[in-house]
Formats: sequence, structure tokens, C-alpha cells
Amino acid sequence: MADRFSTPRGGTTPHTPRTDSVGLSRRGFLSSTALAAGAYGVLAGCASETSGPQAKNAGNAPKEVFTSPAKKLGGSLSILMWSHFVPRHDKWFDKFVADWGKKVGVDVRVDHINTVDVPRRAASEIQAGRGHDLIQHIAPFSQYEPSVLDLSDLVQEANRRWGQQLELCRKSSYNPNTRRFYCYCPGWSPDPGDFRKSMWADVGMPNGPTTWDDLLRGAAEIKKRTGVPCGIGLSPETDSNMAARALLWSFGGAVQDENEKVVLNSDATVAAVEYMARLFKDAETSEVFSWTPASNNQALIAGKSSYILNSISAWRTAMGTNRKIGDDIFFVPALRGPKAALAAQHVIQQWIVPKYAGNADAAKEFLLHYTANFPAVTFHSELYDLPGWPSLVPQLHGWLDNDPWGAKPANKLSLLKTATSWSANIGYPGPSNPAIGEIFNTNVLPTMFGRAARGQTSPRQAVAEAEGRANAIFKNWRSRGLVGG
Repeated sequence: MADRFSTPRGGTTPHTPRTDSVGLSRRGFLSSTALAAGAYGVLAGCASETSGPQAKNAGNAPKEVFTSPAKKLGGSLSILMWSHFVPRHDKWFDKFVADWGKKVGVDVRVDHINTVDVPRRAASEIQAGRGHDLIQHIAPFSQYEPSVLDLSDLVQEANRRWGQQLELCRKSSYNPNTRRFYCYCPGWSPDPGDFRKSMWADVGMPNGPTTWDDLLRGAAEIKKRTGVPCGIGLSPETDSNMAARALLWSFGGAVQDENEKVVLNSDATVAAVEYMARLFKDAETSEVFSWTPASNNQALIAGKSSYILNSISAWRTAMGTNRKIGDDIFFVPALRGPKAALAAQHVIQQWIVPKYAGNADAAKEFLLHYTANFPAVTFHSELYDLPGWPSLVPQLHGWLDNDPWGAKPANKLSLLKTATSWSANIGYPGPSNPAIGEIFNTNVLPTMFGRAARGQTSPRQAVAEAEGRANAIFKNWRSRGLVGG
């Protein structure tokens, strides 16, 4: 591996003016396929809120480094990625990638689109066999393994340079059955609980809930006193998917075991579904059945929710649009249930190189360059993006203890220092295999919880139905040799 990729060397990277694109062959195709085929129209993505005014610049950003490619690059590189929840990141990223392209002689174009549109766009391009060389999403893309390049060489080179990859990121990008890295995962974001401190103080919990029982008791009392509900989603979208997994695992349930055998139909799962039905009845409103990915953020920022499961982006938005509420939003780690205290990662970076890509060499070299500069990624995302190779950002704990962007108190995010201990990949306790990816993107778990909460079926029947769907999905992928068990 050492001879395939270059050895890093230090240096600063000057910024260039932002542009929406920096050249591209295949331009006509890329513009004409912008949401083409609807056959794969699955809603995915996290909260797509629009951030308001940004915090003041917090001082000098980390210096960027440049790594000379191992061989001469050329041609064009097209990148499709989400529009980041923290706008400052995209402003930085576009300059960053444009500068890299100029240095290495590659004509680069970046297309940012709403995160909920990325899966549809990726599916249409993969189906057509033409499109962007490099695609990034923030939720599982394991179902595309048959159509993408194996990036094992890239991960091995990254491990050589920066030590072992975070296990959470490895399990979210590696298929142990095929021994392939179907994607490259350089970063992630935790999924803490976001709560309104003043509301919870009024019911005797100024530090927020620590258990699911606390959430039920406290949120029900807040709703009874103020009419403000709790905000755990039960709709076909990503935040509801993440909440479903946190609740399921904390009660001792899981979709699969560590050997990739479906184990969803259990007493633990039934207990989790019964709990959610009670939480909905006592502390929520029917709005959660039709929520979009942005809804829980919007409810929290508008003062219409006492607690949500989300990343720090809703709070960052509130700090720019409604500072009074922003200062009243605090965080708690994963809530403890009868068996565990676990949460799914909120965002997991999934960079894929489709087999049709015309410039895979440039795609890989850029990903190494991007990863080497993860201190800048974390900084310019206002601590939203955390590193998949922890050694790269030694200043992270200092930032979390003393927020560069004006948190009050300054150590409001210090709980994220332990986030890896209470966060799991969506396939826990197994890997994020293609079956798990399909179950996530077809919303099997939110449907299970939602049907019982609505009273459409009993909790036990909802669990049995969900396991039937899961077994069919696993059977399909297992027959193709992509899932174990």
C-alpha cells in the first residue's frame, strides 16, 4: 500500500473564491438526471433544517495540509454530496476542493443537494451507469455494494497513515461476508438527546432525563402543564429510524444478532414497542406520524417540543435565529433502558465510488486529502463532523470543553467526548450490511412502532409483521452472498 499512495507532507492551503462548479465533462448528463428515475424514491437523510445567521468566526482555523498524489492526476472529478446542515462547512469545502483540484491538475465540480434527495439521485445514476465519480450520503449506502468499487485499499492506506479507524465507522462501511469496504467512512456525528432545560427544571429534572422512564414521566408532566409535547418521530424518515433503534437496543432488542441472524421478534422488542405506544399517548401528538426530517428541529427551535433525539445542528441553528431558546437547549447522552444505554449515530459519512466512475484515482486521492484535513472539517462544521480516525483531531476534546462558537456554558458539548461509548452503527450488534441498509431505507422499524402507537395493531403483532419483512429482506441479500447468518 505504501507505494500506491503518497506520503503526507505539511503545508498550508490558501482559499480561493467560492464557485458552484469548477468545470466538468459529462455536464449535460449530470444536469439532466437531477432527480430522474423514481423507482428508488426512498426518503432518507437527517434533519434538513435551514440554518439562520451563523456564529462569529471563532478565531484561526486549523492549518490545512497538502499531500502530493502518488501519480500524476488529470481529467475531471465530479462530486455529489449533501448540503451540510451547517452552511459554514459548504462555503469552506467548496474552496477547499477547488484549491486541491488546481494543485493536482484535476477539473473539479461539486454539486450540493438536499440530503433527502441524495438517495434518489444516487439510485438513478447507478441504474443508468453514468453520473458523478464520487457520491456522499449521511445514512447507510450498504445496499449499493454490488454497484460500487471496493475501497479496501483506500481504508488500508488511511490506517497506515493515521492508525486504526473508529470501530463505529468501520462497521458502517465494511461487509465481513465479502471482505469489502463498500464505502469510505472518514467521519460521523453523534445523536444525543436535545432538551429544553427550563421546561425540565420545572418538573424537577434540571439536567434532563437520563432514562427512558425519566423521559416518559417528565415529558408527560411537561405536556400536562404546558401543552408542549415530546418530539420522538414515528414517520418514514431518518430521525425516526434513529430513535427507533435507540429505543429498541436500550430495551435489549435488535434487528439482527452479531452473526447477522434476524432476531427482531422478541419479548424485548415487544416491550420497547409497548413503551413507545405509551410515550405517544401520554406525551406526544399525532404530528409525529407525518414529520419530515426537519420537523423535530423546527419544533424544538420554535419552543414546541421539550425533547428530541438529534445532532447538535438544531441547537446551532437556534443560536443564530433565537438565542434565548438556543441558550436553553442542552444535551444528554443515550437514555438508559432496562438493558442498555445506546443511540445510533446521527450521521455516518458514506463516500462511494460507483463502478462507472471515470476518475476513481482522483476520487481516492481527494478522499485521503479530505481526511488528512479533518481538523478543518470538524472546525468548519462547528463541531458537527467528528473524525473516523480520532488521531487526526487531537484538539477535539479541547473544543468540546470550550466551544469555539460561543456556547453558554462553554462546555455544553463536553458530553460528546464519550459519545463513542454510547453510540452504535445501525446494524448493532452486527455490521451495517446490505439487508440492514434496506431495512433502514424502507423504514421497517418506524412503521413497526407507529402501527402500534396508532392502535392499528397490537405491539406483538406489529413486531411479528416487522420481522416478516426483515426476514424477506435478509433472505434476498443472503442468497446473493452479501449477508451472513
